[in-house]
Amino acid sequence: MAVSDFQVVIGLEVHAQLLTRSKIFCTCTTAFGGEPNAHVCPVCLGLPGALPALNRSVVEMAIRAGLALGCTIKPKSIWARKNYFYPDLPKGYQVSQYELPICEGGEVPVAVEGTERIVRLVRIHMEEDAGKNVHDVSPDGSSGVDLNRAGVPLLEIVSQPDIRSSDEAVEYLRTLRAILMALGVNDGNMQEGSLRCDANVSIMRKGASEYGTRCEIKNMNSFRFLKAAIEYEVRRQVELVESGGKVEQETRLFDPDRGETRSMRSKEEAHDYRYFPEPDLPPVMVEPALVERIRATLPELPRARAARYQKELALSSYDAENLVADAAVASWFDAALAAYGKGPEAAKKVANWVTGEIARLANETGEAPASWKLSPDRFAAVLRLVDAGTIGGPGAKQVVEEVFRTGADPAAVVQAKGLAQVSDEGAIEAAVDKILAASPGEVEKHRSGKKNLTGFFVGQIMKEMKGKGNPAVVNALLKKKLGS
Repeated sequence: MAVSDFQVVIGLEVHAQLLTRSKIFCTCTTAFGGEPNAHVCPVCLGLPGALPALNRSVVEMAIRAGLALGCTIKPKSIWARKNYFYPDLPKGYQVSQYELPICEGGEVPVAVEGTERIVRLVRIHMEEDAGKNVHDVSPDGSSGVDLNRAGVPLLEIVSQPDIRSSDEAVEYLRTLRAILMALGVNDGNMQEGSLRCDANVSIMRKGASEYGTRCEIKNMNSFRFLKAAIEYEVRRQVELVESGGKVEQETRLFDPDRGETRSMRSKEEAHDYRYFPEPDLPPVMVEPALVERIRATLPELPRARAARYQKELALSSYDAENLVADAAVASWFDAALAAYGKGPEAAKKVANWVTGEIARLANETGEAPASWKLSPDRFAAVLRLVDAGTIGGPGAKQVVEEVFRTGADPAAVVQAKGLAQVSDEGAIEAAVDKILAASPGEVEKHRSGKKNLTGFFVGQIMKEMKGKGNPAVVNALLKKKLGS
């Protein structure tokens, strides 16, 4: 099996739930969770005679996304019925768009290992979500249907087959997620299914002019699963072709436990869905004035924000890209920097905390920046305590964690936990003398030229002082005592 002899060809279809308070064609809430079938009405349930009424915010958010991604906003788009049977689709059809979507064209820039490419978009269209099948919901193992998600508004963003590796696919999805979050049209929560994607994967021998037969991998909701699914599917297709077989067009599912894709059904084409214009909804007519009004409200997009961070704050591309991956985190960073101080040194210090310890705490708790008890002002207060020599690095880490979890005043945490740093030369000198006296061999080696032992001495002294010794004073006294 020689995967390197083949070119991978990938196109992604991304489904992004819009951040509207109500569903696309009714007033039911879009809130996640709730008791099964609690957020429903005759429209969601597909009851006979129920008529849809379009949520204007859905159209405005679709235009917003289209403008940010360089799409052409169509002055007229048409709703269509996509007919198929599935237990979680009680109407027997999904209201979507087909021949005339609201957005066409556009592009997403991706950069992998320093190489930048453009992934072209085919279209963006609006549609309603289906419900959800829930399995093993009773003692006899039977399944049920939860229609709380039925009618939740989605954007489907369809790329051209321009992606050439699993890494590019992940970077494309990361970039798109960051843009949608910055626009305020999607929350980026892949675990809850508000952002998920299907990957169309095919292979062709290098030098060939025609794409191979594609297989679609459905409903992936993490970057890790997307990468693993594509890589498995590529290996499967290469092995099949190299053994003389033929790739059959089909829809597959990724099993994360086994790390493999498996067949779900034969792949449908557009004619299988019997698309036809939705008779209960008029065409969507978009006035140029609405487009321009929305264009005027577009925020600074992640790519531009990262470039600004690098130019004005001298942040590395790594730090800048990590910060702008979530618009709310980037805004928190901006506020913390404004509260603490200006300049590249301050920016680097704040960025290190945000992408390091604070990111760890956020991952542990699952809290978004809006819920953090560690406000930008409180965080700036912690950094000022470090600058004043009141606490050291280990103490600062404890204070940040405590404030993140409780929202307590940083100075009060320092006092309550006894984290104040010892700067008294007498106390530190006593600890230095004790460690040097207990380590005569290391002292002799250091004086013979093994200067890397300085770190050993500092570590032992800090251990003796329970991490509270002022590092600057410790190092100064060590230098004096060791004569170097």
